[in-house]
Amino acid sequence: MFLSVFDLFKLGVGPSSSHTMGPMVAAARFLEALQGQPFQAKGLRASLHGSLAFTGKGHATDRATILGLAGFTPARMDMEAAEAALAENRATGRLTPPGLQPMAFDPDRDLRFDYDTVLPGHANGMTLQATDAQGDVLFQQIYYSIGGGFVMTDAELAARGTEDRSDAVAAVPFPFASAAEMLQMAEKSGKSIARMKAANELCFRSQADLDAGLAGIWQAMRDCMDRGLATEGILPGGLNVRRRAKAIHDTLQAERGLNMTAPHVINDWMSTYAMAVNEENAAGGAVVTAPTNGAAGTVPAVIRYWLDHVPGASERLLPDFLLTAAAVGGLIKHNASISGAECGCQAEVGSAAAMAAAGLAAVLGGTPGQIENAAEIALEHHLGMTCDPVRGLVQVPCIERNGLGAIKAVAAASLALRGDGHHIVPLDAAIETMRQTGRDMSEKYKETSLGGLAVNVPNC
Repeated sequence: MFLSVFDLFKLGVGPSSSHTMGPMVAAARFLEALQGQPFQAKGLRASLHGSLAFTGKGHATDRATILGLAGFTPARMDMEAAEAALAENRATGRLTPPGLQPMAFDPDRDLRFDYDTVLPGHANGMTLQATDAQGDVLFQQIYYSIGGGFVMTDAELAARGTEDRSDAVAAVPFPFASAAEMLQMAEKSGKSIARMKAANELCFRSQADLDAGLAGIWQAMRDCMDRGLATEGILPGGLNVRRRAKAIHDTLQAERGLNMTAPHVINDWMSTYAMAVNEENAAGGAVVTAPTNGAAGTVPAVIRYWLDHVPGASERLLPDFLLTAAAVGGLIKHNASISGAECGCQAEVGSAAAMAAAGLAAVLGGTPGQIENAAEIALEHHLGMTCDPVRGLVQVPCIERNGLGAIKAVAAASLALRGDGHHIVPLDAAIETMRQTGRDMSEKYKETSLGGLAVNVPNC
């Protein structure tokens, strides 16, 4: 099994990797498929199903779909051009994507939130159609946004479902598909998890490209965090959630050096770093999936904690952190899920905490066994966590939840490093338990905003 570090950590836009980035990517793929058709479509339609319908408004899924059909992609989003395209669509009722003729698209008529039809492949389903001048369908494709900005057609998802997860292999030197295999390969090769992951990556890119890409990931994470730490105001969406990261950060900086500061204040630093990222995400800003947008703050918060607060930390080891975290994230995605709509927030913040714990344990000198233990502890103590965003917005409880995920990740790494790597619950068992728990979890608690805090907290 191989999943690139650049698949798990990728540039995107907020507020959601599955509900914003995914639909935009699906629309871009649909346009690409249209370019190969023998006809010229005159109109476009889109329908959103399952969680994409129930929380689509709060996640800007409608906006993302329109922008995708206009030719925009998450990684190359020009906000000014996007706003101009939306304004033109409102004025003309047409979209003009690159390489295609103008096509009719009236959002009020052609973009449908279908709350009654859940597509069979995944909770995040959408149907895109191209029509002729009379409105008859010429071409149709079903897409599923499976979390973290990953998108599959119905045919691709069906083909994946016929494979045995544990038998999936890739043409890389260390094709571990489970944590057990990862530890066995580490012991046999004498390599760290990060070095094995790097060797796999180098099958597809040069060392220079790998180094530059990893540096770019951290730079984008840090830029996002810095913007969040410098910005005040009210987040969009109608809940009137106030940005808090800047004010807390300012207070923490003012308290630095005081003799009476309590030791637990370090938790406030970690929380603030994470909240800064997720406030930027909630505002629709540029963000790095880690492994999703809703969980984007946990990994960079732990990296920032390590670099700024741990003696001896060095950016020289950043590749080891990111590669180790990606190795664990890949195992979780491969054997369970990183989608809140599929398995609840245990699959998002839980996965992020496991990745962050593994990365931190690696740069603090942990053995492969201790790293696997750190990831397991972090994931185990997020099991059962629901995804119940108030008003369908990636704000409450999502922003604070990333901070607590970072704190748990650091605690998990610290506990694991106090041991010798031997423990009762293997990471593979925690991942499988998360998958089973997600399967059994009520749909009310899987990013539909039909239960939990979403119905027990006033929406205005």
